Amino acid sequence: MNRRNFLAASLAGAAGLGFPMRASWATPAGPRETLRLTYFTDIHARTEWDVPEAMALAARKINETDGDLVICGGDCITDGFQSGREAVMPRWKAYQESLAKQLKVPARTAIGNHDLVGAIPEDGSQPEKDPRALFRKEMGVKMTYSSFPVGGYQVVMLDPFKITDDEFKYHGFIDETQMKWLKGELEKIKPETPIILVCHMPLLTSFFQATVGQGKAGPPNRVVTNNLEVLEAFAGHRLHLVLQGHLHVNEILRWRDTTFITGGAVSGKWWRGEYHGTREGFGVVTMRDAKINWEYRELGWEAKRPQGAGVREGERERERGLVDGGRGQGIAS
Repeated sequence: MNRRNFLAASLAGAAGLGFPMRASWATPAGPRETLRLTYFTDIHARTEWDVPEAMALAARKINETDGDLVICGGDCITDGFQSGREAVMPRWKAYQESLAKQLKVPARTAIGNHDLVGAIPEDGSQPEKDPRALFRKEMGVKMTYSSFPVGGYQVVMLDPFKITDDEFKYHGFIDETQMKWLKGELEKIKPETPIILVCHMPLLTSFFQATVGQGKAGPPNRVVTNNLEVLEAFAGHRLHLVLQGHLHVNEILRWRDTTFITGGAVSGKWWRGEYHGTREGFGVVTMRDAKINWEYRELGWEAKRPQGAGVREGERERERGLVDGGRGQGIAS
């Protein structure tokens, strides 16, 4: 039975930031069938600097993987959080026409912070009553979190954003309503079923320790702050793989029986080239014979965005917060 027809009918280990481009390791016994998953994230679609051309290149490269399942980790567009609906429509159009609609296998998409539109507009306009509404419309979904089976695995996608009125603008947080939903979904999943969890903001990462120092904790707008509560909800289940984004680096962590992959970024350093050694790209995960194989594939894109180009007043301060490891407000990630 081939993969396509099949679809139709985790001991703590190595931790790495900038992990080798290819890795393979054993996992607890699971389904014997092969599942190939293509994972891309942090596209930050816009119309300048030949970004639509780069997204079209990404679509062609993703199609070459012949994945059974394609997952997008969020941040499909750029600056939606602080922009009005009218301003972001060309970005959504560019994303859909240059990337999403070019995929042979339609992507299942998690929401990113940039995909919330008009949450805290910087042009003085009124905030959107529902900043998630446009994302749902563009993706054709009723909810921003979901659960579905694929190839003997269960995929769970979360929405980790809590809009705040503090300096950080939003926190990574799974609220009470979503936690109740998650626990209800897990009750339906057999304990032996391996689970793939997708969440734009990291539930576990070594990024800040690796870039700032061992004493640095992730700011509340960089990580899911109630990560322990979320992960504990999976007790008694096989949380096989966690796919994350937001930080734009290629990172793998192994904690107990779970693998955490932070999948780099299609946009690299927000269309300025590499970021902490990770170039523009995406990942391919192949799961077979109780093994996980991970490969990070670079796009081979030469950044066209000049350093500092198109930076609005105040954006430099936010981006400085990213470069120095996350200090500052940093709503640009």
